[in-house]
Amino acid sequence: MSHTIAGKKKLLSRVRRIKGQSLALEVALEGEPDCMAILQQVAAIKGAVNGLMKEVLEGHIREHLGAEALTSEERKDEVEQVISVLKSYLK
Repeated sequence: MSHTIAGKKKLLSRVRRIKGQSLALEVALEGEPDCMAILQQVAAIKGAVNGLMKEVLEGHIREHLGAEALTSEERKDEVEQVISVLKSYLK
């Protein structure tokens, strides 16, 4: 069973929390927001997205890169894919 399916409920909860935070930010920006409140909301959203990324990435590394059945070539390909995603994420 894939780690994203096994942790589906927890991951969806995180995504829904991020969605709620994003909607709250949108509503705040439509009004006359306090700059600090906006900055705090953006920081909270970033933290939530980072937490989601950490959780999915950790599961992927443990399940896919840690799999003993992988050949050297398969492991190399997996590593390259993770590096590519991280480069994109950290831009």
